[in-house]
Amino acid sequence: MMKSFGDMMKQAQKMQKQMSELQELLAGHRYEASAGGGLVHAVVDGKQMLKELKISPKALDDKDVTVLEDLVITAVGEAQRTSQEKMAEAYSKVTGGFNLPF
Repeated sequence: MMKSFGDMMKQAQKMQKQMSELQELLAGHRYEASAGGGLVHAVVDGKQMLKELKISPKALDDKDVTVLEDLVITAVGEAQRTSQEKMAEAYSKVTGGFNLPF
């Protein structure tokens, strides 16, 4: 049985509110990743914004700045991917599996 347009609008508004609340909640979460056996450690929030970056002094022993740059990119990228995946999982539960952009 088809729902009326008003019912569909109410459902869409409810989903939008849930998405907004979820986005706010997840924005405060922290997602961490390391690279180089822990030489570089990155922390991002639920919006994939870098919040913390730790570089071990041992990472500077090599004196090759390109290796350090690669480790930073790897750690930050992995933390951001983890954050995106967790956000997508949470949104999927709210949207019933519909793949909506967020």
